[in-house]
Amino acid sequence: MRRKKNAYKAEFKSKVVIELITGQCTLNELAAKYQIAPSTLSAWYKQFQEGAAEIFRKGSSDQDRILKEKEQEIAILQQKVGQLIIERDWLKKKNLMKSLALADRIRLVSFTTREISLKRQCELVEVNRSSVYRKYNQEQTNLGHGESQENLDIMRIIDQTHLKHPSWGYRKMTDHLRSNYGYIVNRKRVRRLMRVMDIIALFPGPNLSKRYHAQYVRPYLLRNLVIDHPDHVWGIDITYLPFEKGFLYLFVIIDWYTREVVDYEISYSLEKEFVLRCLKRALYRRKPEIINSDQGSHFTCQAYLDLLEAHRVKISMNGKGQALDNARTERFFRSLKYEDIYINEYNTPREMIAGVNHYIHDYNTIRPHASLGGLAPHTFRQQHAQKPAA
Repeated sequence: MRRKKNAYKAEFKSKVVIELITGQCTLNELAAKYQIAPSTLSAWYKQFQEGAAEIFRKGSSDQDRILKEKEQEIAILQQKVGQLIIERDWLKKKNLMKSLALADRIRLVSFTTREISLKRQCELVEVNRSSVYRKYNQEQTNLGHGESQENLDIMRIIDQTHLKHPSWGYRKMTDHLRSNYGYIVNRKRVRRLMRVMDIIALFPGPNLSKRYHAQYVRPYLLRNLVIDHPDHVWGIDITYLPFEKGFLYLFVIIDWYTREVVDYEISYSLEKEFVLRCLKRALYRRKPEIINSDQGSHFTCQAYLDLLEAHRVKISMNGKGQALDNARTERFFRSLKYEDIYINEYNTPREMIAGVNHYIHDYNTIRPHASLGGLAPHTFRQQHAQKPAA
């Protein structure tokens, strides 16, 4: 029996040929990517060239316009590719990779980066993937951050309780652990664990009014503010993600108007760089008017303030001990944990990262929001963008 030929739509053919023209992939790479015979792709390319010539002969104004737009897109893409090649060659001339020790280059590779594959990262920094995986496996045994299993269990309870009672300090949390779970714990221990989880800043502390801290704190700008368009206000925060033998940290950026997760990053530690890296990525693509945060150390450091001021973004911070000032961001954390983290009970960091990636994708594109009229954030944003300006 003769095998039935695949029928490819014209839109698909043009998309593949444009990828070939822009030099994103070689002909063989594209053929493998889309499971097309190289000879078939060559025929499409020839047909595309002949069709383009026919457009010029006919002189159709609409076709001329479309072709001109495509040529402009190709020119822009070629310019970007050219700039990347220049930058790559510059790095090679500077020999920066070889000037770094192997251990430093391995540390540059990130399992949580979504834009560049792990294989490509290893190629760029000139390290073997086996070395990266060896370091990763060693870190796996230390992801409990030196905490005992009992402390990890206590931290999970603290996290669940904190979602319901964000204003509770370590004193109430200690009483809760003693009376309702039977743990023999003192306040000092609970306070330390809450600091490790980065939730101590959600309630008043005796040091927040000290002069050295006050110089970095900014006023709360959202009181009585009507948030009425995308990128009007972004809310940012960090939360703790527990799995069986340890925990990770998640930093998110939420558009308070569309409820969309603008960007996010997962980290094995609370180093400030993962927050700054995510913000730089988001600010490169979009520009908010205001960014609101709590008064935590990540958001009162000079590097954070300088970054937002350089992008001319107004800085807003919750009032001291006022967790509800950042309620919309906290609401996302509640949804993530009740709908995913605590249901799935991930065993490893890799499972946790994959689960969070999947949840946020569905949250943005599928999950309906009552406050958005039952729409998902991406759909709501697209519909809003289509409305004519008032």
